[in-house]
Amino acid sequence: MAEETIYLCNFRVSVDGEWLCLRELNDVSMTPKLQSPEEEDPNVVERTNLLNMSKLCIKGLIESALEEGRTLDSDHQPLQQFFALMEHVMTHGLKGKKSFLEKKKDFWGPLEALERIIPEANEIIDSVKNLPGIKTNLGRGRAFVRLALMQKKLADYFKALIERKDILGEYYESNALMVEEEASVIAGLLVGLNCIDCNLFIKEDDLDNQIPVIDFSMYFKEGNYLEKPNGSAGDPGASAPNITALLDQKNYVEELNRHLDTTVTTLQGKVRDLEAANSTMKEEFAAAKNDIITLQTVNEALKSDNASLRAGLEKKLEIAKADIDVERETYQTSRKGLNELYEETRKQLDQETNIRFEVEKELELQISMKQEIEMALRLLEKDIHEKQDTVVSLRKQIDDIKAINIDLYNKMQQFDGSLKHKTELVSKLEEKTKQMSATIKDLEERLKKSEKERVAAEETVRKLGLQLAEKDARRAAVETDLKIEKEWRSTLQTDLAKEKEEVQQLETELQQMGELKKEFSNLQQEHLQLQKTCEDQELTLTDMGNKLSESRLKMDDMFEQQQYLKEKTWTDDKEVTSCKQCNKAFSVSRRKHHCRHCGDIFCNNCSDNTMPLASSAKPVRVCDNCHTLLLQRFSASKS
Repeated sequence: MAEETIYLCNFRVSVDGEWLCLRELNDVSMTPKLQSPEEEDPNVVERTNLLNMSKLCIKGLIESALEEGRTLDSDHQPLQQFFALMEHVMTHGLKGKKSFLEKKKDFWGPLEALERIIPEANEIIDSVKNLPGIKTNLGRGRAFVRLALMQKKLADYFKALIERKDILGEYYESNALMVEEEASVIAGLLVGLNCIDCNLFIKEDDLDNQIPVIDFSMYFKEGNYLEKPNGSAGDPGASAPNITALLDQKNYVEELNRHLDTTVTTLQGKVRDLEAANSTMKEEFAAAKNDIITLQTVNEALKSDNASLRAGLEKKLEIAKADIDVERETYQTSRKGLNELYEETRKQLDQETNIRFEVEKELELQISMKQEIEMALRLLEKDIHEKQDTVVSLRKQIDDIKAINIDLYNKMQQFDGSLKHKTELVSKLEEKTKQMSATIKDLEERLKKSEKERVAAEETVRKLGLQLAEKDARRAAVETDLKIEKEWRSTLQTDLAKEKEEVQQLETELQQMGELKKEFSNLQQEHLQLQKTCEDQELTLTDMGNKLSESRLKMDDMFEQQQYLKEKTWTDDKEVTSCKQCNKAFSVSRRKHHCRHCGDIFCNNCSDNTMPLASSAKPVRVCDNCHTLLLQRFSASKS
C-alpha cells in the first residue's frame, strides 16, 4: 500500500499547456540530487505521474463502488475524477488542429477511428453522433467514454486502440502516453472497472463546457510529510524544499478554489434556469387544464348537436327513401309503357322505310318511261305535221301528267308517314302506270298507223274523225282520273296532318320522360350527398371521441406521474438489508439493485426487468411491480 500511494508533498503542481502537470520532487528526504537528462525529460515524468494517478483513481473508484452497492451515477465524485483523468490520458501528446486563434486538441478523432478496428463500435459511435445536446468533438469524446463505461467495454476499446500504432501515429506524437508502454498498463487497470454498474444521464450533462480538474485532496494521507526524516527542524537545508512544497500546495488549492467558484456560478445559473422552466411548466399545466375543461364543454355541446342532427337526418332519410320507392314504381310503370310504344313506332318506321324504297324504285321506272314518251312525242312532231292539233292536245295532257307525277313524287318524299295509306296509293299508282303504259302502247300503234295512213291521208279522213271522237272520250276519262287523284291528294294531306299531331304528342311524352330522368338523377345525387354528410359527421364524431380518450389518458398519466413524483424517494443502500419483494437478506452473492422507477432496493431476481423511462435514453432496470404497472400503462396508451 505504501509503495502505490502518491503523496502530494512529493509532487510539484505546474501548468503545462492545457492541463496540470505533476512534476516529481527529489525524494522523501528532501535532499537535492543531480539528475541525468533522461530523468529530467518532462514527458517521462508526465507519463509516470499519469500512470500512478490512474492506479490510485481506479482503485479508489472500485472501493467506493463496492461500499455503495456497485451502482454509480453522474454525481459520484470518484467517477468524475476518473473521467477527468481519462481525458488527460487521452489528450497527452495529442496532435492539435491549428485554428486562427488557438491550437485545439480533442481526442474524438482516435475514438472515431475505432470504426475501422472494431465493427461493434459503430453502434456506440453513431449514438454519440446523434446526441442532440452535444455540438463539439470534445463533448463527443467525453460521451463516448461514459457510454463505453456503462456498456463495460471501455477496456476492450482502449486495448484495441493502443494495439494499432499506425492509426495512433496519425493523432499522437511519438512520446505520447497512448504510444508508450504505460498505455498497456492502464488498459489492464481498466479491466477491473467491468465489475461496476453505472447509470449516467448523458443528455442532462453539459459535456461541451466541462473543465477536467483532478482533485488531489482525495488522495492526501495523514501525517506531517514535511518533517525531515533524519535531520533537525532548524536545519536550513531541509527548510527550503518544505517551503517550496507548501507553496506548491497553496498554488494548487487556490487553483482548485477558482475552479470550484466557476462551477458554483454555473450551477447557480442552471438552478435559475430550472426554476424559470418550472414556473413556465406550471403555467402551461394550468392552461392545459383550462383547455381540457373547455374541450369537455365543447364535446358535450357537440354530442347534443350530433344527436339532434342524427335524428333529423334519419327522418329525412326515411322520407327520401319512401319518395324514392314511389318514384321508382312510377318510373318502372312509365318505362314499360314507353318501351312498348318505342317498339311499335320502331316497327312502323321499318315498314315505312321498306315501302319508301319500293316507291322510289317505281318512280325511277316512271321517270324512265316519261323520257321514252318525250322521245316518241318529238318523233311525232317531226313526222306528223298534219295532226298538230291532236299532238298539241296530247302534249298538254302529257305535260299535265308530268306535273302530276312530279307533285306526287315530291309528296311521296315529304310524306313518309303511315303505311296503310301509302300501300293503297302505291297500288293505285301501279294501276295508273299500267293504264298509262297501255295508252302509250296504243299511241305507238296509232303512230304506226298514222305513218301508214300518211301515204293515203285522203282515204283515212273518215277514220281520223272516228279516232278523234274516240280520243275525246279518252280525254274525258283522263280528266275524271285527274279529279279522282286530287281527291286522293286531299285525303293524304289530312292523314299526314293527323300523323304529325301524333308525332308531336310522342315528342312531348319523350320530353316529359327526359325531365323525369333528370329529376330522378338529381334525387339520387341528393341522396348520395346526404349519405356522404352522414359518413363525414360519423367520422368527425369518432375522431372527437378518440381525441377525448387520448386527452383523458394523458391527464391520467400526468396525474399519476405527479403523485408518483411526490411519493418517489431514492432509498439509501445502508438503510436496507433485505429485498423489499422477497424479503431475502443481501449478501456477497445476492447484490442490491435500485429500481429506477420507484427508487426501492431489490435483489437481482426481483428486478431483472428493463423498461424505457422518460429520464433515460435506454431501457433501465425496474422491479416486477413497476414492470407490470408500466406495461399496463403502455398498453392502455396504445389502445
